[in-house]
Amino acid sequence: QMPGTARHDREMAIQAKRNLPKTTDPVERLRLQCLARGSAGIKGLGRVFRIMDDDNSRTLDFKEFVKGLNDYAMMIDKEEAQEIFRIFDKDGSGTIDFDEFLVTLRPPMSKARKEIIMQAFRKLDKTGDGVVTIEDLRGVYNAKHHPKYQNGDWTEDQVFRAFLDNFDSPYDKDGKVTTEEFMNYYAGVSASIDTDVYFIVMMKNAWKL
Repeated sequence: QMPGTARHDREMAIQAKRNLPKTTDPVERLRLQCLARGSAGIKGLGRVFRIMDDDNSRTLDFKEFVKGLNDYAMMIDKEEAQEIFRIFDKDGSGTIDFDEFLVTLRPPMSKARKEIIMQAFRKLDKTGDGVVTIEDLRGVYNAKHHPKYQNGDWTEDQVFRAFLDNFDSPYDKDGKVTTEEFMNYYAGVSASIDTDVYFIVMMKNAWKL
């Protein structure tokens, strides 16, 4: 059976919504607003930024930054946006690097958690090229136990594709899962789990590590 992280994802979204009114740190507020949309929330914001980055500089100025937040329906006033922008514009250049921004927005994780996530990724990535595809999954998973395969709704490939889509950005599903996407997803899940021990046990059970 495929690892059941949907429940953690829901718990995390509920918890993020609950914590939002309590937090005053603007970066944390933005993080929680993203997480309230589920584990792929932060990645979704990244995609909005990428669309706006017309010149492919992978940087945003303040105007683009605010527009991106608005397009993604983030509830943030101008002062807060300015404060967040200042935090990320370390060199005062008037632009921020959005890859760095997204990594910082990701909920922090201990080394132990990152290790176990990477173990799971390596188990999936049969070819070892740093990207998980349907081909990789054929070697690791038996789709025949999936209820939709059993009742004839889905082919084996559709079962695998649905599985990969879990980890992919909600608007940008390409059937490939990179290390970063996998990390982002589990950073979200990890945010709803208090102890490293529990997180590691959950991952070991889910991925038979």
